[in-house]
Amino acid sequence: MKRIFQVLLLVLLVSSFLYMSYFLYSKSKEPDAVYETDSVFVTTIVRKTVATGSILPRKEIEIKSQVSGVVDRIYIEAGEVAKRGQLMARIRIIPNSVSLNNAQTQLRSAQINFDNAKKEKERQENLFKDNIISEVEYNQFKLDYELRKEALDAAESNLQLVKEGASKKAGTATNEVRSTVDGMVLDVPVKEGNFVIESNTFNEGTTIASIANMQSMIFEGKVDESEVGKIKEGMPLKLIIGALAGKTFDASLEYISPKGVEEEGAIQFEVKAAIEVQDSVFLRAGYSANADIVLERKDDVMAIKESNLIFEEEDKIFVEVMTGQQQFEKRQIETGISDGINIEVVSGLSLDERLKKL
Repeated sequence: MKRIFQVLLLVLLVSSFLYMSYFLYSKSKEPDAVYETDSVFVTTIVRKTVATGSILPRKEIEIKSQVSGVVDRIYIEAGEVAKRGQLMARIRIIPNSVSLNNAQTQLRSAQINFDNAKKEKERQENLFKDNIISEVEYNQFKLDYELRKEALDAAESNLQLVKEGASKKAGTATNEVRSTVDGMVLDVPVKEGNFVIESNTFNEGTTIASIANMQSMIFEGKVDESEVGKIKEGMPLKLIIGALAGKTFDASLEYISPKGVEEEGAIQFEVKAAIEVQDSVFLRAGYSANADIVLERKDDVMAIKESNLIFEEEDKIFVEVMTGQQQFEKRQIETGISDGINIEVVSGLSLDERLKKL
């Protein structure tokens, strides 16, 4: 009985050892590789570059004040359509003390000269009526009186201009800011009570409002130096605006900057394109946009996935072509244009062949 138990125990140990050996062997054995394949297909390949930028009005006019002072009233808001000559704001003038004093002094001097010329004219007029002096002599005093009167009017107007920004003889008040063009008001950067500076030869002045024609819009963006040599004026563009999902706009390239600007270590060239504005869509100034510029296009060409290419030697491109069940051979091919995903096959393959997917 004891012997039978020993035999059974030995058999059990041997069986356990054999099972563990088989289990470890099966785990360590690598399964046969199964490769996926891709087909050769016919498609349209478009090689393009992308320019990033924004949508801007072709012409944006900044309306300035002709006088310095404080904004008294604002008559327009951003988004309104303004007409040429429309009143946009009124400036309350705070006169300069030196200019005010000079204007008052000139007025007093002109008044004294006028009063004196008036008295002398009246005296000479009585002498002329009594035939004591000739008409020629009388006309000299009359002329002096007229000149003094004009000088007095000019001094009064000058004082009024200094104090109020307008004179009684002026057709328009200089303290009134009016639109110089037709267009939409894009921005009114000042508020009532803000101090503004006049526009002159030494200072561009404070902007009261910005106006632009929103029916004439352009795309303004940047192109990398590696692509700028491949584009030219007149090329068509497709604009994709982030704020208007699902919509594309046609545009035509009309300007390429002759000078590049370094940005983050790369040379960028400015480009501009005229946009074909759609009546059903309102384009707002400042929208960010991407422009697809088509560099080259080929329709109905034989192509493969670019990811399946093998680069082993200089200027030589290979693929692995399926010759049997999970059997492949390396073959050199000649390629054409690529869009980054698909690449044209010029020679070396046929449409009925399959390739090893890499």
